[in-house]
Formats: sequence, structure tokens, C-alpha cells
Amino acid sequence: MEMRGFQQYKEQSINTMTQGELLLLLYDELVKRLTQAELALGKENWPLFEASVQRGIDIINYLDQTLDKRYPISANLTQLYEYFTYELGRVKIGRRNDPLTHVKSMVNELREAFREAQKNGESGK
Repeated sequence: MEMRGFQQYKEQSINTMTQGELLLLLYDELVKRLTQAELALGKENWPLFEASVQRGIDIINYLDQTLDKRYPISANLTQLYEYFTYELGRVKIGRRNDPLTHVKSMVNELREAFREAQKNGESGK
């Protein structure tokens, strides 16, 4: 019973979030998965590493698919997402930390830019 109530609470929380809040939630999850991949790589936990990288790729694909293509920035973000996906594919195959760290750093910068934009948008209301 408790898990059902928690699940309903979670669904209601997500359904009442703004688009900006949902975007930040996705970026937070992406950073979490990339961090998880880094830790798993260090411990040579290959199943967790591969699952974490794949989940990161899935989130990036979702972010790309949900872009509003009417805005010019969408084309730039699509190119960036394609780059992230390409690099994470290389990370998954080669099990190398350098490109993973680089992508994670870029994702963090993008997340912070969106966080700042959301703050500015809210303060402008």
C-alpha cells in the first residue's frame, strides 16, 4: 500500500512540474547516470557501467526528440545531443573515462545554463 501511495505522489509531482522543472530533472538524472557510469568504470562493474551509459544515451535521445524545432537553438542542441550520443557510444565500446568525463562536464554546463535561464524566467514574471 505504501509504495502505491508513493507512486501516486511521484506521478502527481511530475504532472504538476513546469517544462523548465522537467528539463532540469532530466538533466539531473543524466548527470547522475554519467556519474554512476564513472564509478562503475572505476570498479570495473561492466553491467552497471553499460546500463548507466545506455540510460544516459536514452535520456539524451529523449531530450532531442522533445525539442521544439521552431526555435533556432533547437538545431544547435540537436547537434550537441548527437555529439553526446556519439561520444557515449565510444565510451561504452572503449570503456574509457576521458570522453565520459568530457561529456559529463559539458552536460553539467548545459544544465547550469538551463537552471540559470529558468531562474531568470521566473524572476521576470
